[in-house]
Amino acid sequence: MKLLTNEELKKINGGGVSGFIAGIFAVGSFIAFLAGVLDGYTRPLRCN
Repeated sequence: MKLLTNEELKKINGGGVSGFIAGIFAVGSFIAFLAGVLDGYTRPLRCN
């Protein structure tokens, strides 16, 4: 196993998600949550 120096560690890239893609997921999650809230409010179902 090779130990990396600080300079080599700083050069490692990967695992990042761009802000645009994260924003799309955030908007999609909010729309799904809002749809669930509206469905539960307009069509309440009793627990069985």
